[in-house]
Amino acid sequence: MKNKLFFFAVLPLIGFLSCSKTGDYSKIKAAGEPEHGDVYVASSIGDASYLNPILATDSASGDINGLVYNGLVKYDKDINVAPSLAESWKISKDGLKITFYLRKGVKWHDGRPFTADDVEFTFRKLVDPDVRTPYGSDYMLVKNFRVIDRHTVEITYKEPFAPAIESWMMGILPKHVFRRGDFNSNPANRSPVGTGPFRFREWKTDEKIVLEANPDYFEGRPYIDRYYYRIIPDQAVQFLELRNQSIDEMGLTPDQWKAYPEFFRAYNKFRYPSFSYTYLAFNLKKPLFADKRFRQAIAHAIDKKEIIDGVLLGMGRPATGPYPPSSWAYDDAVKDHAYDPEKAEKILTGLGWSRRGKDDILKKDGKPLEFTVITNQGNKLRSLTAEILQAQLRKVGIKINIRIIEWSSFIHQFVDKKNFDAIILGWSLSRDPDQYLIWHSGQTGEGQYNFISYSNGEIDKLLIEGRRTFDVKKRKNIYNKVHRILAGDIPYVFLYYPESLPVIHKRFIGPEVAPAGLGWNFHKWWVSKSNQKYVLERY
Repeated sequence: MKNKLFFFAVLPLIGFLSCSKTGDYSKIKAAGEPEHGDVYVASSIGDASYLNPILATDSASGDINGLVYNGLVKYDKDINVAPSLAESWKISKDGLKITFYLRKGVKWHDGRPFTADDVEFTFRKLVDPDVRTPYGSDYMLVKNFRVIDRHTVEITYKEPFAPAIESWMMGILPKHVFRRGDFNSNPANRSPVGTGPFRFREWKTDEKIVLEANPDYFEGRPYIDRYYYRIIPDQAVQFLELRNQSIDEMGLTPDQWKAYPEFFRAYNKFRYPSFSYTYLAFNLKKPLFADKRFRQAIAHAIDKKEIIDGVLLGMGRPATGPYPPSSWAYDDAVKDHAYDPEKAEKILTGLGWSRRGKDDILKKDGKPLEFTVITNQGNKLRSLTAEILQAQLRKVGIKINIRIIEWSSFIHQFVDKKNFDAIILGWSLSRDPDQYLIWHSGQTGEGQYNFISYSNGEIDKLLIEGRRTFDVKKRKNIYNKVHRILAGDIPYVFLYYPESLPVIHKRFIGPEVAPAGLGWNFHKWWVSKSNQKYVLERY
C-alpha cells in the first residue's frame, strides 16, 4: 500500500553542520574512488507505523525497514533472486524443501551474532495467531521448520508453493530482542535492531526518522553516513523544500515534472513505468456496493482518459486489472469498461433509481444516491482524481462527497476497520504475481489487505492454484484468468498505471534505474568530498 499541514517551514537538521552548498551541481561527474560522508535527506508524506517488517503494512514503514533489516534473499537489479542473509540455498527436486545456508559472521546492530535461531523465531512469529501480521498465510504453508545448525535451516512445505523463495525476502528479526514481552507492542517496534546497511538512531513522531551507516554491514559499510527521513505531509510543501535544496529526493507530480525545469538544475530527473496502480475500491459489505450492477454503472460513468490527461498529464495509462503492463501476468486482451454515461444511467434506472423534480441527483424511496469517497492527505494526484470522479459521477445522478484524511488515521481508523464507503488508494506490487493477500476471501480481517471484503470462490481457487504451480506458462494462464475475472467483477475500478517521476540531488553518484527500480543499490551511493553538503558535527 502506498503512503503519506499547513504552512511552509524548513526544519533544522539537528546534528549536522551545513556547508551551505546550494549552488550549481549541474556539472558533477563521477570520478575517482567512492568516498564516505554526507547525509541523504529523504522525504515522505506519511510517518511510519511499525519499524518491524512483520507488522508493517504501509510504505513509509517499508522505506525504513528496507534499510534496517535483511531477508534471507533479495532481488538484484534485474529482479533475479539473489543472496542476502542466506549466502546460498538448495531446493529439492519436488520443490517442497528449501535448505538455506546462512552467512557466517553477520552481526545484529547491537553486536550480537545472527544465527539460524533468529530465522526460526521470525517464522514462529509469522504463524503466531496472536501476532497482528497480514503476511501469515504465506508461512502457514510450511509443514516443518528445522534448524540444522547455527547457520543452516531446512524448510519443508505441505504443498508446492511457487513464491516460496521470494517469501523469504521478509526481514528477519532478532530473537534476543523480541523474545520477552508482547510482540505487538514491543519497544523495538519503535527502536529497531536489524542487520541492514543502516542502523536506527532516532524517531520523532510526525517529524523525522534518523538512521546511520552500519560499519559492520556484511556487504560493506554504506558510503553515506546518515539517512534522514523527513515527514512532510503535503506534496506542495515537499516541492518547496526541494526548491530550497533542503531535501535530496522527491516523487514529483506530473505538473511539477513538466512545469518547473529551472528547479531541477541541482537534481537528476528519472522517468519510468511504476510497478503499481491506483484504484477506486468499494466496501462490499455496504448494500449499495454489494450489487455488481451498481459497480458496473460506476465503471461506465468514469472517463479514465480525462483522469489521465487531467491528473497525470498523459504520464500513465488506463488500468484494466491488478497487474501492470510490465508484469508477465498482465493480460493485454482484457477489455476495459467503455466510458458510456448513458449506459451507466440506464443501469441505475433499472435498479430503481430515478430523477425527480429539479434535483439532478437520482433518488429511490425518497433517498438520494449519495456516498463518500475517502483518500489520504498530502497526495495531490489522489485528491484531484477524487474531484474528477465527483464531477463525472454527478453527470449520471450520483452525488459523491470527498473526505481527505491524515495518513495514520486513514490507514488505522478507516481502512483497517472498514470504516468507509469507497476509497481511492494505490498498490505498489511484488514482482511475483501472487496476490492471495489482496483478493482471497480468507484475508479480510482487521489489518489484512482484503479490506473491501471481496469474496469469489473461483478467484480463491485460482489464487491457490497459482501458488501451487511452478511452470511459468501455466501460472501465466492462471493469473490471466484472475485478471479477467477481477476486471469483470469490478471489486475495484482499476483507474490508472502511473509513471514514477523521482528526482535525486546530483551530488549523489550511483542512482541507476533498473528493472528492480531506482534504489536497488542505495548502500553503494556516494558523494565526493568536494561536493558533500553536510558534515556530522554533533548529535
